[in-house]
Amino acid sequence: MSEKVKSIAILGGTGDLGGGLARQWSRAGYKILIGSRTLEKGQAAAQALLDEFSDLNVTGHENLEACLGADLAVLTVPFAHQLPTLETVKSGLIGKILIDVTVPLMPPKVGTVQLPDSGSAAVQAQNYLGEEVQVISAFQNVGAVHLQGDHGIACDVLVTGNKRSARDSVIELVEALGLKGWHAGPLANAAAAEALTSVLITINRHHGIDGSGIVITGEPQK
Repeated sequence: MSEKVKSIAILGGTGDLGGGLARQWSRAGYKILIGSRTLEKGQAAAQALLDEFSDLNVTGHENLEACLGADLAVLTVPFAHQLPTLETVKSGLIGKILIDVTVPLMPPKVGTVQLPDSGSAAVQAQNYLGEEVQVISAFQNVGAVHLQGDHGIACDVLVTGNKRSARDSVIELVEALGLKGWHAGPLANAAAAEALTSVLITINRHHGIDGSGIVITGEPQK
């Protein structure tokens, strides 16, 4: 477990992706604070994990309370809820890293790339939160079905953000899940990972794959 990050708030931890991340990080030894719009939903999601693994350090909260009590936060809500959720937790994110997993999917054409005017959902989050929060984009291309299971996950994670040190911290968390994280450049590059999600959805549909992902080839030299 990272010495820098010991507790993680997962905003939207009641959903499939947020719940999967909560499951995996809690099993890796991190303190998990599951956030939701209501305390009751957050507590119910935490209890579901404890029913499965009684020794986990996981608790349920409203979103802002989860942010205030954690070293780092992860946003795992649908695109339509991204800014409304950030509005409620902005004060609890000051001085922290926010991992934004948001993908700008626009139903019903979720298999078609449709990026927002800002260029990406992650850039939209950074613009709204300001420089007091370090937004890092990651995990858009990891299927929730894999995070909810107990098998190895053959998928790499593209990590983008404007500060190398913040990306380093997130890559540590990626590796704690048994995944490979890659420095993929500044936050503007999040557009590629977000757009790739729609491509993967189309691949899943056409080829009958349950949670396709990406793997970077080549051996790092440093």
